[in-house]
Amino acid sequence: MQPTPQHSSKTRVVVLASAIWAASIFASRLIGLVREQIIGRTLGASRQADLYFASFTLPDFLNYLLAAGALSIVFIPIFLAHLEQGDEQRAWTSFSVIANFIVLVGSAGIALLMIFARPLANWVAPGIANPTDVDTLVRLTRIILPAQFFHVIGGLLSAALQAQNLHALPALAPLVYSAAIIAGGLIGAWYPALGAEGFAWGVLLGSIAGPFALPLLGCLRTRMRWRAVLSFRDADLKRYLWLSLPIMIGFSIVIVDEWIVKNQASYLAPGTLAYLQYGRTLMKVPIGIFGMAAGVASYPTLSALVAAGAIVQAYELLCRAVRAMLLLTFAAQVCLTVAGFEAVEVIWGLFANRFTAADTVQTASVLAFLCLGLGGWAAQSLIARGFYALGSTWLPTIVGTIIAAVFVPLYVALRRQEGAIGLAIASSVAITVYVMVLGWLQRRRFEREAAARGATLDETRGMLVAVLRMAAAAMIAAGLGLWLRGPMLQWLPGLTLAPVLLRAVLLCGFGVGLYVALAYLFGVRDLAELKSMLAHRLHDRRHLVEHEH
Repeated sequence: MQPTPQHSSKTRVVVLASAIWAASIFASRLIGLVREQIIGRTLGASRQADLYFASFTLPDFLNYLLAAGALSIVFIPIFLAHLEQGDEQRAWTSFSVIANFIVLVGSAGIALLMIFARPLANWVAPGIANPTDVDTLVRLTRIILPAQFFHVIGGLLSAALQAQNLHALPALAPLVYSAAIIAGGLIGAWYPALGAEGFAWGVLLGSIAGPFALPLLGCLRTRMRWRAVLSFRDADLKRYLWLSLPIMIGFSIVIVDEWIVKNQASYLAPGTLAYLQYGRTLMKVPIGIFGMAAGVASYPTLSALVAAGAIVQAYELLCRAVRAMLLLTFAAQVCLTVAGFEAVEVIWGLFANRFTAADTVQTASVLAFLCLGLGGWAAQSLIARGFYALGSTWLPTIVGTIIAAVFVPLYVALRRQEGAIGLAIASSVAITVYVMVLGWLQRRRFEREAAARGATLDETRGMLVAVLRMAAAAMIAAGLGLWLRGPMLQWLPGLTLAPVLLRAVLLCGFGVGLYVALAYLFGVRDLAELKSMLAHRLHDRRHLVEHEH
């Protein structure tokens, strides 16, 4: 069946938005690595680093209660519906009512958490008992808390821009945010008495300059009309609250995993939380580049297809996006597993005084086990958006909350037996189970939606078979790559820049090459589709260059 012009147009919109977000998130992850590198080289794997990372727990909790992570997912369909009806005034009225409600509730939440930060510190990190450390944790928390106000309001402003397919300024915001944290950290390094406070002040100033100011500028350019109105009877506010409520009150594993890890790591030796956080930072690079970019870019089009009743096409788009994203994510998992030591050493260890070779070994070991769940972390954002496009925010949250409750004892037990590695294993198992259950439930939901419209998904290629083949190829490639590490360390010993980089290139090249070959042997058709798409884009670019000349 030939694609219709409308379908081709939507595909081009997704491709363009994906390119913008992929470039932004790639740059954001790179600058994020620079940020974490400066944190690691300034604070090392120390108790000061543990306190800095733990200080984000209460601000993140407030961010979660305000459903900030789902602002675009919940608000875009509301705003978009009015724009598609040609009622721009009503669209901005909805924005005003929802934004003013968030300002009111968010300000109250920040004030309460500022007041009760000290008693809540025992909940955040119960294993930290030193009074001086507790004082530092409370002080850092109080600096970072107001940043959530600008993140949340900025998220709503970004959602309004994305609904109009204006992605550039929202995509740029994380870069400015990270740059401000880097600047704060450099000032802190220049004045050692500041310690982690330099980074904390950078978080606050960066949240104002990036996530808030840039989308605000973009909305002002679109003739934004933010009015001082607030009505609890407003239909759009009720819809927003109904869709956001499960995210606000449900403690899904996607959100609470990091809280549980920080809570449990506080019982371990100083620096352990830092190892887990540095490992998670490296793991987030492919998650952001592949998973977040695909999810953010495809969601408006996915929502539009569902709104138009094109359920089969929506599911096809979703499955195709998940498969393509995981094909690349598993390659990154192989690379981070076989050359994780080299990656950690280049980012934090080389030429550093505060990050030792032992710290590199510990972080790389944690990273390898965190990467077992890399595919799950990358896929969950995209799969959840399939439910959100259908107007279902309850089911993903309920499933995630049940899994979080069931798996908490596993975190505790593995922390007691295996320390940081045990926490990494628990995290990977929990997210993998969550994604598998959610993917199965999603297929059933789309089948029911299609049947209600007289259609079927029988001819639609799903995700599971292809993903299992990719995962098998990745596991075999990673295992053989780790086996190769022994001889490689004998051929290329040393911790200077040249041998570390050469080992990383060779190990990644071997692992990824083997993964691609195995995926081809296992019949992963998405490889051919990806090759065809890249060849088509290369041809288009060559044709454009020839036309310009």
